[in-house]
Amino acid sequence: MSKERVSRRQFLSYTLTGVGGFMAAGMLMPMVRFAVDPVLKADAGGDFIATPQKVADITEEPIRVDFSYKQKDAWYESEVTETAWVYRDEAGKIVALSPVCKHLGCTVNFGGDKEHPDQFFCPCHYGRYTKDGTNVPGTPPLAPLDVYPYKEKDGFLYLGKAEPRKEA
Repeated sequence: MSKERVSRRQFLSYTLTGVGGFMAAGMLMPMVRFAVDPVLKADAGGDFIATPQKVADITEEPIRVDFSYKQKDAWYESEVTETAWVYRDEAGKIVALSPVCKHLGCTVNFGGDKEHPDQFFCPCHYGRYTKDGTNVPGTPPLAPLDVYPYKEKDGFLYLGKAEPRKEA
């Protein structure tokens, strides 16, 4: 034990500081939890978003598929609409390509160039991609179009988040 005695003034100061600290923590904890909780909350949705496109209707000709989903950013919820170019390749496998040009982010269209009707065309800087999304050498894009992972459920096409193409 200490031989120095605590004065009444020191005791009151320590007691009030401790009680004030507990009260401040009690008031701040709900505010901190309110601010942090929506950010840490797990999403109930999956990684794949349903599209209105039936898998049986997909052919070798690329078609534009628009799909929407709700995006939640902490407390703000918005509806986001994205697009994919979907077709079947020669092997019958489904290919879903992002329409975002890898040059400057413009939107590409299939058959938009009269000189190259079987390619994706970016009108911003005349970028071109082959049907499989590979960038044509000598045009502005330096990388191929991103691809959407996909799955089929109940006969409809579900798309994931667009990913850069994996080199084989």
